[in-house]
Amino acid sequence: MPTISQLVRKGRKKTKKKIKARALRKFFNARTGRIKEFPSPQKRGVCTVVKTATPKKPHSALRKVARVRLSSKQEITAYIPGIGHELAEHSIVLIKGGRRRDLPGVKYQVVRGKYDATGVGDRKKARSKYGTKKGGKAVKKTEETEDAEERES
Repeated sequence: MPTISQLVRKGRKKTKKKIKARALRKFFNARTGRIKEFPSPQKRGVCTVVKTATPKKPHSALRKVARVRLSSKQEITAYIPGIGHELAEHSIVLIKGGRRRDLPGVKYQVVRGKYDATGVGDRKKARSKYGTKKGGKAVKKTEETEDAEERES
């Protein structure tokens, strides 16, 4: 415990808060080729690998994860929430912060219903988290299905 005179001389230091989602704070300046600090709530990226991973000890399942190269040229592992997905290599996704506790090293999640990550179909509860509209239909249709529907009618 410091004395009053020690506190007057040196004061107390604030403990720095640990940043958990580091990749969302970096920004790549293409003109100068430098990476700068610029916090953002989400980032866009391209899937390099889409695979399954097994969780830590008490749990047992096949969790769907994607390796994503962000617009800031950083490579991260992101969890794909919800049942079923149509993501593959070169799919464009939006990433948000939020770790998956039973998957080591996974600190980010894919936002469903944005870009190539379609919403979860036939979902009635917690729809906003999974990109599903009121009737239980997925948010985004792919361009191929839209073109096919136009040709039919």
